[in-house]
Amino acid sequence: MSKGPGLFVDIGKRAKDLLTKDYTSDQKFTVSTYTGAGVAITSTSLKKGGLSTGDVAALYKYKNTQFDVKVDTDSNISTTMTFTDILPSTKTIASFKVPDYNAGKLEVQYFHHHATFTTTIALYKTPVVDATATIGTPSIAFGAEAGYDPTKGNFTKYTAGISVTKPDSCASIILGDKGDSIKASYVHYLDNLKKSAAVGEISRKFSTNENTFTVGGAYAVDHLTLIKAKLNNHGRLGALLQHEVIPKSLLTVSGELDTKSLDKSPRLGLAFALKP
Repeated sequence: MSKGPGLFVDIGKRAKDLLTKDYTSDQKFTVSTYTGAGVAITSTSLKKGGLSTGDVAALYKYKNTQFDVKVDTDSNISTTMTFTDILPSTKTIASFKVPDYNAGKLEVQYFHHHATFTTTIALYKTPVVDATATIGTPSIAFGAEAGYDPTKGNFTKYTAGISVTKPDSCASIILGDKGDSIKASYVHYLDNLKKSAAVGEISRKFSTNENTFTVGGAYAVDHLTLIKAKLNNHGRLGALLQHEVIPKSLLTVSGELDTKSLDKSPRLGLAFALKP
């Protein structure tokens, strides 16, 4: 794929990952292994509240094709096939689920040095078409997204965004919810490896006049241990500790506390991912 501005979903992604990625209030255990044929098998067990679920996923890559099959405890079988360079500079992703045959989706991504385009057709009972376009460079990008329901003849969504990326920082603005909300974020990296960073995000919902301001950050204690924290103006405080117990295997402990309701118990989560 060419080196271009990236996909529309990448606008604001760095700030979002810093503020949400790996934070959990559940208990999750993941084990990954590889077979002699090169198939990656991942087994996941999740306890959320009083409900326990699990799934087994198999990932296989052959030349320019990737097959991903997942079976969960509800007997759902999800399959995703990714084809690279069927046409030059393109990626095609087809997914479907059994027995929910209406959950199928076909996506085509096109990459250019100064633009990227995606088209997605969701194969529901009433098909919906989503399209995104991004123009620019790896340093500055402008993008837009729209969803259209051909049976009703109206747009289900439209969003626009801009991002500016420098070696030590990244800023973005996204106008979403059909123009009803705006979100601005800024990330500043504190080291060359981009493991330690500070982030700020402000969002406004015009219809309700609601503002949310969140600050957070990540700090690499050493090459094995990472600490993250976040706090918003509504008093929600989150913290996370992630440690690489053995190479590629991560133990993550996270929690969230409502500082305006200290009588409530904090939400705690634990995740352990074991990889070969």
